[in-house]
Amino acid sequence: MKSDVIQIDSLGNGFGDAVKQAGAVAAFKGLNPTDSLHLQLLTEEMLSMLHSVTGNIKGSFWIEDEDGEYRLVVSAKTVLDSEQRRLLISSATSRKNAITSSFLGRLRDAFEEALASETERSYFQLNEFVPYSDLPSGPLDGGDWDCYERSVLLKLADDVKVAIKGSNVTLTVTKKFAK
Repeated sequence: MKSDVIQIDSLGNGFGDAVKQAGAVAAFKGLNPTDSLHLQLLTEEMLSMLHSVTGNIKGSFWIEDEDGEYRLVVSAKTVLDSEQRRLLISSATSRKNAITSSFLGRLRDAFEEALASETERSYFQLNEFVPYSDLPSGPLDGGDWDCYERSVLLKLADDVKVAIKGSNVTLTVTKKFAK
């Protein structure tokens, strides 16, 4: 079975509909309340993670079910720099880009990784008269990803796959529920 396809974007459009779709699939399949919440939580966290890492996405979300194994899929177009690419791939259970299962896939991945733009970083020199107690203890710009979504996904899901091919990113989260 394949659920309805929900269109999502970087403004958060479709995120609520995707979570509702997960609840509807759980109800249709007769999942118990705990499993239903897990399916909805996995949906929320995968969408949030993709949005947090990439910032700019336009894509589709759907759920596939076969014999109690649920695959939550997001297929999106986005432009990734090398750091975003690394963060997404580190979110996979295997810590590898899923397209690297063949020689040509590994070759393509190596080229795309080499061509990915580097992240610009800003550095500054501290004034010697600034007391350390006046410095913030966290990130200065607040833009760093805290990896919360990744930890939830890796804890609850049976498998997380990330496939990056050009500007196409496919994130697949798999969870098997007991019948």
